[in-house]
Amino acid sequence: MVARAVLLHPGLAPSAFGALVRLARPGWWRRAPFLPLPGAAYWSFRLRTAFGDDPSVRLSVGDVTSYLRWCRQTRPEPT
Repeated sequence: MVARAVLLHPGLAPSAFGALVRLARPGWWRRAPFLPLPGAAYWSFRLRTAFGDDPSVRLSVGDVTSYLRWCRQTRPEPT
């Protein structure tokens, strides 16, 4: 979903990379699948706080795009 959002909106790639770094589980490089992804429990918590307990709700490209735009607006520009 994130990859699709970035492909559709390439200007959000720096925000996506920053979010990936911030959300990655600690020590991700020591455990398979060796990708900087959030832990399952943290991801579940984030989805539950965003969408509630309805299991039919799924993250959409629009949700990801909105989040990345918010990240871009709220993070200071590097100097």
